[in-house]
Amino acid sequence: MRAGCSYNCGVNSARYGHSPLGILCLTLFCSSGCRKPDTERPDHPRFNSNVVMRDVILHSVALGREMRYRVMLPNVIAPRHRLPVVYLLHGAGGDFRDWSNNSYVAQYAEAGLILVMPQGDYSYYVNAAEQPADRYEDYIVHDLLSDVETKLPIARSRANRAIVGVSMGGFGAIKIALSHPDLFAFAGALSPAIDVPRRPFSIKRIQQSWALHSIFGPWGGEARHGNDPFLIARTVTAAKAPYMFLSCGDGEGLLPVNREFAAVLSQQHLSYEFHVVRGGHDWEQWDRQLPSLFARLIQHVDP
Repeated sequence: MRAGCSYNCGVNSARYGHSPLGILCLTLFCSSGCRKPDTERPDHPRFNSNVVMRDVILHSVALGREMRYRVMLPNVIAPRHRLPVVYLLHGAGGDFRDWSNNSYVAQYAEAGLILVMPQGDYSYYVNAAEQPADRYEDYIVHDLLSDVETKLPIARSRANRAIVGVSMGGFGAIKIALSHPDLFAFAGALSPAIDVPRRPFSIKRIQQSWALHSIFGPWGGEARHGNDPFLIARTVTAAKAPYMFLSCGDGEGLLPVNREFAAVLSQQHLSYEFHVVRGGHDWEQWDRQLPSLFARLIQHVDP
């Protein structure tokens, strides 16, 4: 393990051996896969006096630790009135502050939605194949939904729930919505890394490959197939699937796999729309898509 890394990577050193190559692999794995404590980052949320923002801590049974999420909701809510909820998933390298700090999403809380932004770490929001304690999908669909609906004035039905994400969070939003079609009426994904379970080991991207190996298991294995949105989409009927909104920038390397995924949705006759838009893999591009995404979202969730 690299000097100064005091975090438990969950890696069995015997698996890699004590050869120079084994030590290199273990070091690279730990440098990419260690779960570090949530360090404080500059926080500059964008919202006005018509919106209330709260940071909440919940104890996740699935993860066995405390997790944070940020909430934005209208400043004034009529007594006994219940609002639709949108879960917003951040991308790799981000945290629960990303949506509020990098976009103008608060305007949709002002318009009558409750926005929930959970901490997702580097997880792709799935139950990790080789880290039994990292059950992030269970954390989202069980612990988070239960905590949110207990503490906030939210309408507790599929018709009032949506899930949206960017990049890694876009993968998570689509994967979770397709795996649990009874939970969400709408799923949105901006530049989703939709192909990650299919990515083979790459020497050029060795750190990412080891991290994905920890999350999805060996290439071609059962966990890879079980978390592959391309395969999951073929098992969901059109009557049960959520409406899906996808977009990808014309300057992104993810565009070909997003086109391929949209073609699968079309073949399965699932309800979706896919937009190729101007720009790259960044918040500037994603923020420009929010008006179109939320306009469609509002059409598919009950007020």
